[in-house]
Amino acid sequence: MLGMCRGRRKFLAASLALLFIPALTWLYLSSGNFHVKPLPLSPLELQSSMLVGGAGERQALELRVREVEEENRALRRELSQPSKSLTNSNHYHGHPGNLSHPHLKREEVKYGEAQKGVITGNSSDCMPQPVVDKCETIHVAIVCAGYNASRDVVTLVKSVLFHRRNPLHFHFITDSIAQQILASLFHTWMVPAVRVDFYDADELKSEVSWIPNKHYSGIYGLMKLVLTKTLPSDLQRVIVLDTDITFATDIAELWAVFHKFKGQQVLGLVENQSDWYLGNLWKNHRPWPALGRGFNTGVILLLLDHLRKLRWEQMWRLTAERELMSMLSTSLADQDIFNAVIKQNPFLVHQLPCFWNVQLSDHTRSEKCYRDVSDLKVIHWNSPKKLRVKNKHVEFFRNLYLTFLEYDGNLLRRELFGCPSETDHNSENLQKTLSELDEDDPCYEFRRERFTVHRTHLYFLHYEYEPSADNTDVTLVAQLSMDRLQMLEAICKHWEGPISLALYLSDAEAQQFLRYAQGSEVLMSRGNVGYHIVYKEGQFYPVNLLRNVAMRQVNTPYMFLSDIDFLPMYGLYEYLRKSVVQLDMANTKKALVVPAFETLRYRLSFPKSKAELLSQLDMGTLFTFRYHVWTKGHAPTNFAKWRTATTPYRVQWEADFEPYVMVKKDSPEYDRRFVGFGWNKVAHIMELDAQEYEFVVLPNAYMIHMPHAPSFDITKFRSNEQYRVCLKTLKEEFQQNMSRRYGFAALKYMTADNNS
Repeated sequence: MLGMCRGRRKFLAASLALLFIPALTWLYLSSGNFHVKPLPLSPLELQSSMLVGGAGERQALELRVREVEEENRALRRELSQPSKSLTNSNHYHGHPGNLSHPHLKREEVKYGEAQKGVITGNSSDCMPQPVVDKCETIHVAIVCAGYNASRDVVTLVKSVLFHRRNPLHFHFITDSIAQQILASLFHTWMVPAVRVDFYDADELKSEVSWIPNKHYSGIYGLMKLVLTKTLPSDLQRVIVLDTDITFATDIAELWAVFHKFKGQQVLGLVENQSDWYLGNLWKNHRPWPALGRGFNTGVILLLLDHLRKLRWEQMWRLTAERELMSMLSTSLADQDIFNAVIKQNPFLVHQLPCFWNVQLSDHTRSEKCYRDVSDLKVIHWNSPKKLRVKNKHVEFFRNLYLTFLEYDGNLLRRELFGCPSETDHNSENLQKTLSELDEDDPCYEFRRERFTVHRTHLYFLHYEYEPSADNTDVTLVAQLSMDRLQMLEAICKHWEGPISLALYLSDAEAQQFLRYAQGSEVLMSRGNVGYHIVYKEGQFYPVNLLRNVAMRQVNTPYMFLSDIDFLPMYGLYEYLRKSVVQLDMANTKKALVVPAFETLRYRLSFPKSKAELLSQLDMGTLFTFRYHVWTKGHAPTNFAKWRTATTPYRVQWEADFEPYVMVKKDSPEYDRRFVGFGWNKVAHIMELDAQEYEFVVLPNAYMIHMPHAPSFDITKFRSNEQYRVCLKTLKEEFQQNMSRRYGFAALKYMTADNNS
């Protein structure tokens, strides 16, 4: 309909011109002094106005008449093919499932010069339709594999979410690692009007593994070629992005460009901004064939339904097979094959303005793409050097990138008003639970914290672990915040086995941690440490949530539940593995207790044996843990017996017992109601006892607490009476829950003298 309306307007304008201009010409030629100043409709009139005398004006007018006649002949040819016009105008109006709700007011979103000055309020059939409906879902596909790419893609997603005003549907083509990381991240992020689907990249490897690829992206750099086969068959169009992209505008503006596709155009691409495909970068440089400078595939608009009709699979395969006979391998992964296909079929491409993919890599011409950095819409860090590339505006680009890198992702949980969205049962249940809490309760903030969903990024750094054949392996589990970061290197030196750590950080702190870890030889030499970022939210330190996050990522049969400010004795990892066999841990329910000590000295000669530790204990260099302030916490360990013990011995649970233990991986989690300081480990040990775990003290094991400044939460506990009152209330409620869950066996927890 839109094409027909435009055709009518052109036809009427042309008809009037045919009647008006010959008459005007006749009047002009028949009058001597009657001058008509031609309208400045084109540069030609501007040039003719500079001619001297009537002869110049007459010549210009005659030229204009011939131009109009030629335009009308072209219009008649166009109007004689109405079906083609209608097809071009209406065929790309989007996925049927993306239409706005029929009862909502359709709001026009104006993008680009083509939409400026649109007349609204006209009820005729010729009223222009919205380019992007307010509630139209925008589909984005991203290939992402491995730990580093999973971390990089978060910055891209943040930049898209920051600017967007439409529902989004992300399609991630991932390996098992990236899927685990991103699935957890989006599940805990809980961003409204965002849907995420995953597609197994491993199942697609056979489609492209026959193509030798020298690019650092490896086999995953070829998977954009098979998106027509991978993505849902009813998905008509999608924006495809590299992970090293940053948006500086609403992605709906890019989505709107689909409406500019004409004829058989099915690919929207920006011209390559380097001389790579011109083959003049170095001597004997021989790139794949390309149309001119070629096109960069960091940003692609794909008309999937049209590509399928064109048999895209056969098209790119035949081209790749033919070119590989002489080229032997790809240098730029999928980009080489896309360009080779385009070289043979130029009609497939709709060339995007360069600001949709400003390429910051070596030898680029990106500075010629724009006049001012405010014009840019998409930044592409497509060099292996990433932020270290050279550009006269590189500081602006870097600051833009860092803004989203460190931006608080919790702020992106804002609702999209006026758009219906799929029911999120997790969000609904959470809101219902929170609504049932009494906001006038003095302990409301404590109760609310139990249900807070913290955005979580698992495996923030590369992780490698090879399971042991004897099923005795043990993972050290701990949690920390930024102020305990200095303990990581020391723990890695004391414990050579796998470690699972939950770090409670803000987005900015996560980047500080990344720089710290990447600058540490000790940490970078260890691949078996899993770092899981839990992003800050709320006013309490969610200590038990952090422990649970770290526990869930344990992939060994056993775990040693520690705290970050303790250093295990040298050799504890191997000692615990031997104890697994000696104490038949596989077939019994035991919690192996590692006796805890502490020092008040920041510089300690760490004891290398039990004998050396006992000597320091006698000299007052070491103490049993919390000896001065909370003896009840570790008194049942029976340190007097431990001094002379040579074999493991059993101890009984007592009130407020909170030892550090090794247990099976399937042991109960920590209770989330306990946050900040107080009763967080006590409740867990009580749960183990209720489930009839046997507490066994290891005679030759020990760990030492290193001194540090008091935490913020312990300071609040000591100074705030309401804090202590609420902790006591939560403790009583936990004991009541235990009584209901474990019946008569839990009666002792209600009657025990707990004066914590």
